[in-house]
Amino acid sequence: MAGQRDYEIFEAGDVALQSGAFFPAMKLAYQTYGTLSPAEDNVILYPTSFSAQHFDTEWLIGPDGVLDPTRYFIIIPNLFGNGLSSSPSNSGNGPFPQLTYHDTIAVQHQLLTERFGITRLALVYGWSMGGMQAYHWAALHPDMVERAAVVCGSARCAPYNHVFLESVKAALTGDPAFRDGRFVERPVAGYRAMGRVYAGWAMSHGFYRDEIWREAGFTSLEDYLVRAWDAAFARRDANDLLAQVGIWQRGDISACAAYDGDFDRALAAIKAHMLLMPGATDRYFDVRDNEDELGKLVNAKSAVLHPIPSLHGHRAGNPVNNRHDKAFLKAEIAALLSK
Repeated sequence: MAGQRDYEIFEAGDVALQSGAFFPAMKLAYQTYGTLSPAEDNVILYPTSFSAQHFDTEWLIGPDGVLDPTRYFIIIPNLFGNGLSSSPSNSGNGPFPQLTYHDTIAVQHQLLTERFGITRLALVYGWSMGGMQAYHWAALHPDMVERAAVVCGSARCAPYNHVFLESVKAALTGDPAFRDGRFVERPVAGYRAMGRVYAGWAMSHGFYRDEIWREAGFTSLEDYLVRAWDAAFARRDANDLLAQVGIWQRGDISACAAYDGDFDRALAAIKAHMLLMPGATDRYFDVRDNEDELGKLVNAKSAVLHPIPSLHGHRAGNPVNNRHDKAFLKAEIAALLSK
């Protein structure tokens, strides 16, 4: 099977979770790009975002991309619940354990140290849920992370963000395929409802006011909603989506034994060069959350807040077909890597 896929599997073994449960034979799917330097000082960790697999995010990697594999050894670990790493869809029919970002970073750390012998990260880069993982890395391993780029992310799931996710869950689980706490078949109507909810939150008021969707070739607002959002999440297992929503909602860098819920202390523990890049019009990872965090990064080597000046809302941080926002990200990351 290994010859039929373009990624590797790290067998983490039986993992003790924050919840107190054990996850038997936990698996972390990952892909690498570029070559590890002899000094092992050119590593970039690039965790995946909500529902994404590395196939979806590797567009950002290239000699002329935001992350250059000719200079750096880039590792994309697939977030649990995305269908490649351990997920409800590939872990049997029993209840899927409650996971946190802390569990995720623990296994990613195991991958880096045991598989590659890596003890230093030049950069942790992430968008959305990937950005939250980058923040967790900086707080949980402050002596290992030299730089962290948090793109449209935050150090914890804000109450407003939590409410957004409640609307996503309600739309998806309102489908009759959701019974006894899990999906027993594909929720066709639920996927569409989730997409329609997401369309309103992910893009900005200005995006719709100025009909920016026309730039991508859509002929009407309904055409955009149907082709861009109605089936956007149908490619993923619905139980996997719920597992990742849970990880997202529980996100908090201080929710661990090391910091015992002291959020300010967790932020003060960070030593890396920190680049916070919220979307200027992001509706659920609000700029104000990063503004509050910035003043508490008192021991970071440097800490800057550079909002992405875009009407693309949350999607400004994942500008697959948006050259202006991509150019902004590329310039900011080049400046960060020069520190």
